[in-house]
Amino acid sequence: MMQTAAHGAFGMHLMSDKAVITCALNGVLTDPKQHHVPVTPEQMAREAKAAFDAGASVMHIHLRQQAPNHGHLPSWEVAVSREVQEAIRAACPEIIINHTTGTPGPNYQGALACVRETRPEMAACNAGSLNYLKVKADNSWAWPPMMFDNSVEKVQDYLDVMKQAGTIPEFECFDVGIVRCVGMYRQTGMYAGPLDYNFVMGVASGMPADPDLLPILLKLKLPEAHWQVTAIGRAEIWPLHQRCAELGGHLRTGLEDTFYLADGTKVTSNGQLIEAIVACALRAGREIASPAEARQIFGIGH
Repeated sequence: MMQTAAHGAFGMHLMSDKAVITCALNGVLTDPKQHHVPVTPEQMAREAKAAFDAGASVMHIHLRQQAPNHGHLPSWEVAVSREVQEAIRAACPEIIINHTTGTPGPNYQGALACVRETRPEMAACNAGSLNYLKVKADNSWAWPPMMFDNSVEKVQDYLDVMKQAGTIPEFECFDVGIVRCVGMYRQTGMYAGPLDYNFVMGVASGMPADPDLLPILLKLKLPEAHWQVTAIGRAEIWPLHQRCAELGGHLRTGLEDTFYLADGTKVTSNGQLIEAIVACALRAGREIASPAEARQIFGIGH
């Protein structure tokens, strides 16, 4: 089994103690002209390799339009998804792909097609709706107020396609009530597979990136479920990552979530962020899961 030095190299603990590290490589709206976000399959593979070498076992990918000067715009082309995934897999043996699906509005057929056709190991399942808002320092909206709608019908469509594809959903929870909805999806039989919550904290109109909120969220999730934190923000998010590591959560960072280290340094690569989050895990006495161990932890069959 191929491993880098960062994966699985820190003694023998119980498997459940091992922290799975996810790298959110590029996100959806950041402009590659302003930030070092990867867009092309080659760029995605290079950034994935840097994250993999630093200890990441899961790559969370967004797709960007490949035409010149269009890299800031989302794409739902199956061909782009396939090329990006193939390039990442060639660079990072045994890597787990976690595919985006988030798209507002009634037309999400492209997202369903990407999962159905490429069968990634994992995919985001946005588990509830959120008014996606932010206000600038001058008290004006940072962007036109947007509803990120994820009705129960939409969630069911995603879950159905993921079941067909053998893809494990990662339930994205932007707010406390959404965490509770995931339990209802289980209760009503909408979903019966392995459970993985992603607590998205730091969106201005969602849950704050406050470590004190974690014990409440852990009370609300189903006891058998895996969980991780996505912390959105700048240098202030790092105490939340540390607390997540201490409480037994899996860890995620990347250029989708932040451009900053705890000391305020602006990074230019995902590798720098993964090195920092691996350090959080080690400080908490956790080991880093290899891709093979991460597959076992999440119950990934293919």
